[in-house]
Amino acid sequence: MAGCLLHQLKSQPSWVIFLFAIGSFTLLRTLLGVLIWVYINFLRPPKNLKKYGSWAVVTGPTDGIGKGFAFQLARKGVNLILVGRNPDKLKDVCDQIKSKNSNTQIKTVVVDFSGDLDEGVKRVKEAIEGLDVGILINNVGVSYPYARYFHEVDEQLLNNLIKVNVEGTSKITHAVLPTMVKKRKGAIVNIGSGAAIVIPSDPLYSVYAATKAYIDQFSRCLYVEYKNMGIDVQCQVPLYVATKMASIKRSSFFVPSTDGYAKAGIRHIGYEPRCTPYWPHSFLWGIASCVPEIFIDAWRLRFCLGIRKRGQLKDSRKKE
Repeated sequence: MAGCLLHQLKSQPSWVIFLFAIGSFTLLRTLLGVLIWVYINFLRPPKNLKKYGSWAVVTGPTDGIGKGFAFQLARKGVNLILVGRNPDKLKDVCDQIKSKNSNTQIKTVVVDFSGDLDEGVKRVKEAIEGLDVGILINNVGVSYPYARYFHEVDEQLLNNLIKVNVEGTSKITHAVLPTMVKKRKGAIVNIGSGAAIVIPSDPLYSVYAATKAYIDQFSRCLYVEYKNMGIDVQCQVPLYVATKMASIKRSSFFVPSTDGYAKAGIRHIGYEPRCTPYWPHSFLWGIASCVPEIFIDAWRLRFCLGIRKRGQLKDSRKKE
């Protein structure tokens, strides 16, 4: 059969043979991409996280994705340094983790990422001194209360977005990284957002999306800088997750719970510099990449305008 096909091709014009070759190459490339995707998401074994070190630093661990990561790391036998703003919430999370993982050692550090960040970073440096810190989860972040045009963003929100999402992540990484460089191993996970990577634009969330684009580029550069030093740097790019920040209460197939996302996230630590760990999210990313940007922009603007309208209505009711 193959010989017959080859004979038929030889009798065709050169342009037909060229198109056949291009089509075959595209088909093989697509098939290879699917096989790699299946391997990464379902077959590839996770790394032994304790090989990086016995301690992990997690920022923003009192809620959302950060809390999910804290629980998952404890289940893997990694001790925790939890960095957050509210001491009462830090204690609650600490108690919850210890109730399920009694052997886990936990230290808490109070840092207001929108306040005196330098003083907070100093406390983090003191907390990690002498510890075998191998993992850093940069999860802390803030978003808009609801969608709004850029000129409607007040100065305090603007400052908080930049200070927490950009400066906070950068300075915590700068504080923890020397420990990893010294022992020439470690893993840094920065939590990005599909708002900055997956979709071409995120109207009415412009500053938030821009700060997450910074996280993506920051991570990629550090990945190249420190790979030869045994330090794996990664930007994880989730889409919607059932968190307070996303204003989503219930999880679903395409919107995982924080624990569901963290389970997937843990499996990807130490591999690609950018990834979407929850496989239904990566499936949606693949679909989005095939849709012309003009259609996604129009859909996203309409979607965010709806969020803005509901948010404004809620604000007006509070003032009454």
